[in-house]
Amino acid sequence: MKKIILFCLCIFNIGWLLAQHPSGEKTVYNPLDFYVPSFNPPTANLYRSANGNPGPMYWQNNADYLIHATIDEKNKAVKGDVTIYYTNNSPDKLDYLWLQLDQNLFKDSSRGTLTTSVVGARFDSNGFDGGFNITAATISSNGKIYPAKLIITDTRMQVQLASPLLPKGGKLSLKIDFSFSIPEHGSDRMGWMQTEKGMMYEIAQWYPRLCVYDDVEGWNTLPYMGVGEFYCEYGNFDYYITAPAAMIVYGSGDLQNAEEVLTAAEIHRLAIASKSDKTTMIISADEVGKPAMRPTTKGNLTWHFKMQHTRDVAWVASGALMWDAARINLPSGRKAMAMSAYPVVSMGDTAWSRSTEYLKNSVELYSRSYFEYPWNNAYSIAGPVSGMEYPGMTFNDYREKNAGLWFLISHEIGHSWYPMIVGSNERKYMWLDEGINTFINLEANESFNKGEYAKDPLFSQKDYFAYLNVDSLPNRHYPLMILADAMGEGEVERTQFYSKTAYGLNLLRSVVVGKERFDYAFKKYTEAWAYKHPSPYDFFRSMNNSVGEDLNWFWKEWFFTNWTNDQAISSVRYVDNDVSKGSLITIENRGKIILPAVVKIIQVNGEVATVQLPVEVWQRGGTWTFKYPSKSKINKLILDPENQLPDVDRKNNEWNNSND
Repeated sequence: MKKIILFCLCIFNIGWLLAQHPSGEKTVYNPLDFYVPSFNPPTANLYRSANGNPGPMYWQNNADYLIHATIDEKNKAVKGDVTIYYTNNSPDKLDYLWLQLDQNLFKDSSRGTLTTSVVGARFDSNGFDGGFNITAATISSNGKIYPAKLIITDTRMQVQLASPLLPKGGKLSLKIDFSFSIPEHGSDRMGWMQTEKGMMYEIAQWYPRLCVYDDVEGWNTLPYMGVGEFYCEYGNFDYYITAPAAMIVYGSGDLQNAEEVLTAAEIHRLAIASKSDKTTMIISADEVGKPAMRPTTKGNLTWHFKMQHTRDVAWVASGALMWDAARINLPSGRKAMAMSAYPVVSMGDTAWSRSTEYLKNSVELYSRSYFEYPWNNAYSIAGPVSGMEYPGMTFNDYREKNAGLWFLISHEIGHSWYPMIVGSNERKYMWLDEGINTFINLEANESFNKGEYAKDPLFSQKDYFAYLNVDSLPNRHYPLMILADAMGEGEVERTQFYSKTAYGLNLLRSVVVGKERFDYAFKKYTEAWAYKHPSPYDFFRSMNNSVGEDLNWFWKEWFFTNWTNDQAISSVRYVDNDVSKGSLITIENRGKIILPAVVKIIQVNGEVATVQLPVEVWQRGGTWTFKYPSKSKINKLILDPENQLPDVDRKNNEWNNSND
């Protein structure tokens, strides 16, 4: 009997599926991909709550840094020492530490070098053979000081401890002496450039730093290979940069000794800028490189910076740059400073003379919308790096102009929120910072300067997605959850992290849940995870709970697959073949992706209406018929009339009366 029942059930299921997909229909959609609980985030616990917030026993470790570094201009090198004060807040004892040695990417034997194709890539080492030279390392723990036992593996270094670092507050300090040669191109994240007025250095990934130890992975030790960016612990930074006296050093955080390294005129101009919403020149074009702009031109000067509650710092050294600044007005009433430094060749009303304006407005926009900018200074530096972000410091292409410069500066400083404030793992989940950041950049573009660039064909919200060729966007063969370094090396593949994520979030906001609910949920996520380490599942949970929807179907299809969307109009019939009784409209889901359906209905009598159907119409199968109270024959139907969905075949999105 059991076999007969099972056989009958199988026949019933086959018949049901055939009924959902009529003969001849070309569809790959299966509701079982979504409407069984196959996609579930990891089980919530005391560290990470089911509502997407940090749990009541959430913890993260802390790393404070004291750094001394000297730039050796003759050899184009940096030499220094770093002392890391590390606190183990985890419930685990630690027998060893792992550190990141990002400069080791520039060794001939590095994994990043050996996995770069022969045609080269944006983030390769360009044949530069460099890397860290670690000359000494000592540990201070429990009143004892002893040499550290080091094992260097590619861009990681293990420090083996003589005795375990105890959980829930155990502390130690680790001092390391290091040096490295500065690469010219630096994988488009740092480097140097000879300008008309002299040399400039953009310095980042410049000291050994702690890997993150968290409750998700333990030690996060993915190697730095060029594309995947960074995952860092939070802490306070106290650092000193010694450079030739003719140079000015621009650093993340707050300058502590302005009276020693700046002239009285520069200090006075900065004071004026701190009270002005208009850009104020600190060093003008005709003052660049002049001895009068430096306290002395002989020997070296040491610049002292501090930055609190941050995950990294970067700096620039040059005597060849113009410098301007303006006040940033933050929602709480607190003030900060936007500053730009750029070569003379970059100035101009369509170019870098507007950099500080762009920077100021971006910080103010994001602070109002998401979370107040926490630091006192924000820098935009024009140089050889095409676009790269560090806390409070951005490196941008010195050749960029017009809308492209606005969007570049807006994008790079936007990273101060994602991932500098919301500290996600960039190396593993590139979309969680680059994609979210691109989404907020498009939002900022709509409002900046009364929409000055809102209609630019490359950067307006509407045109941006059309420019991306949304018909093929989801069809690329890399899912967004892939490791950044496993994505193809071409710009088309890499930008999928940016564009497909931004497009998906825009779909949620505009089509699935609505702007009011989405904006509230997105801000709640940002506030909950400020200065913490969210995983993708924390983001998914946080959004689900705040908008009040189970969006796991969307997270699955958009981030874990390369499925495509193809909605189609199947047929139009009239109730009892009587036009006056209304129409029966059948639509199909021929792709694998499910999304709400929007149908524009135009009757012969001229009446026009739009019907919005929720995503649940697909939960029983790939076809759906709904009744519409039409009073005359249907003249035309249009699916997705605003072209908001990534439909791969728009030819089947329209139905005309002539089709009947």
